[in-house]
Amino acid sequence: MPQPPAAEPPLYLPPQLTPGHWQRAGRTLLAKMLGEFAYEELITPEPGTAEGTYLLRLDGAEYRFLARRGAYGSWQVDEDSVRCSAPDGLDPLRFLPYARRALGLRGDTTGHLVRELTATLIADAHLLATALTAAELADLGHTDLEGRQGGHPWIVPNKGRLGFSARDTARWAPEARTPRPLPWIAVHRRLAEYRGVPGLTDPDRLYARELDDPDALRAALGPDADDYLLLPVHPWQWDETVVPLFAPWIASGEIVPLPSDGDLRLPQQSIRSFFNQSRPDRCTVKLPLAVLNTLVWRGLPTERTLAAPAVTAWIHGLRDADPFLRDECRVVLLGEIASVTVDHPLYRELPEAPYQYKELLGAIWREPLGPALDPGERGRTLAALLQTGSDGRALAAELIARSGLTPAAWTARLFAAMLPPLLHFLYRYGLVFSPHGENAILVFDAADAPVRLAVKDFVDDVNLSDQDLPELRGLPAEVAEVLLREDPQGLCQFLHSGLFIGVYRYLAPLLEAQTGLPEAEFWALLRAEILRHQERFPELKERFALFDLFRPRIDRLCLNRNRLLLDGYGDRPHRPHAARHGTVPNALTPEGTAALPGQQDRIVTPAP
Repeated sequence: MPQPPAAEPPLYLPPQLTPGHWQRAGRTLLAKMLGEFAYEELITPEPGTAEGTYLLRLDGAEYRFLARRGAYGSWQVDEDSVRCSAPDGLDPLRFLPYARRALGLRGDTTGHLVRELTATLIADAHLLATALTAAELADLGHTDLEGRQGGHPWIVPNKGRLGFSARDTARWAPEARTPRPLPWIAVHRRLAEYRGVPGLTDPDRLYARELDDPDALRAALGPDADDYLLLPVHPWQWDETVVPLFAPWIASGEIVPLPSDGDLRLPQQSIRSFFNQSRPDRCTVKLPLAVLNTLVWRGLPTERTLAAPAVTAWIHGLRDADPFLRDECRVVLLGEIASVTVDHPLYRELPEAPYQYKELLGAIWREPLGPALDPGERGRTLAALLQTGSDGRALAAELIARSGLTPAAWTARLFAAMLPPLLHFLYRYGLVFSPHGENAILVFDAADAPVRLAVKDFVDDVNLSDQDLPELRGLPAEVAEVLLREDPQGLCQFLHSGLFIGVYRYLAPLLEAQTGLPEAEFWALLRAEILRHQERFPELKERFALFDLFRPRIDRLCLNRNRLLLDGYGDRPHRPHAARHGTVPNALTPEGTAALPGQQDRIVTPAP
């Protein structure tokens, strides 16, 4: 007798989808849309009749709201003040039809954007439903805090994760906060290549560190085990990409599925990188995902994956030979110490194919933070400082209170921890990191004051000067081939846009609102830290002029314009670069802060 089919699993319903959480998440997202679209000059609100009020006229709807203008021409929109003449206009998804003509959206872009914004709202509702107080956030460890963060503060659809189903998101999104084991695969060396830093050039040395019993994992490979390289694989990627696209090589036995290593791993904000929760001394692994999130498909480019250990070895060498970086800053460089790359044999011959097909399979092993910390130290991503607890109190305000320092003194400590290593790499070596909120990790002492900096993501986010600097003449060929070169102001733009605009323009008004530190004083403290560093190294005077951080105006990078107007959701052979549109006043100059509103113009929410 035929057996009855197995019972279908019940329909998955995200538990956070309640009216209260949905509406609150929607109000916050709508305010972000208004503020970020206005910042990028995608929309042009008109000043209202009262100070600090604005009017936005759209097709079929008018929006009125309170906003505070901040540094770099930014907007902070009071979400509770937003009013719309249309009865459904406070729904951020309904905003799109009203704003479509003003934004210049194509029909296909609008359709995909609705989906990406809806996915973002689902994630935001989950964060609200499971929110902790600021004090509870401050007590979390580095890895647990990752799953409590709100995503990119600048990009509006920042948790779209196109490709994930609702059930996938519940399993693999960082806000799910669910450690899971990862399966491994073996790939024949005809398809796969391994690279490691000195000391790990033999993959067996990596496997001995990262696996309890490498031979047990290899057991299924038989006598040909040495012909294969081992790597973890994301289960979603295996189902959605590896089996459909590498089926010929699975059939031939050149790709072999293996069991899990048993370690539980927790996804980071990037969704493709995983902390090892079972063994925190083991590496973070970075795996490709054919998921579109923020601006790009989250794969691993072949050339960069191969070169990652060489880039790490070179950057570690700069730090280790420089007493200022090594002994005074004690900067932590979380290196990408090993990689396995699996290039698709057909797509490598199709350079015009979409870039997502050139980033399908591989793994990068990155050093963990824990072993680099001293007793009593704790790490938190810079992005975490922008978080607010369920009690309305900002995590940054909680940390300042715990430190016993004044807001100004704590902020000065923040800048003293972050800026010197970043500036020294720029001025001395013509090298810049992209120190955005996820790449920059702050190390705090036992009193929750910032003391030093950790940085990650080298091969993707390190850029070099295009000038003929002596420090770059001996660059290893493998490094020179993959790291991008930028003109001097292009390098400065990484600090301005990645750090000052991408993080500090949100942190400054947050500290003003909750600690009373005036925004103008925030930027004055930052300027003073840069000048202090320059005074420390007078022999680099020509470099300070070359890499001029004090130009009166800088280019306005526009991360939302990429999705809305330039790239949309279409395929392209190369990864996109951030759009530029006009210029903004530099907050490091007196002219850039002179326009900051006086106390009477500010919308200030007192700390609870």
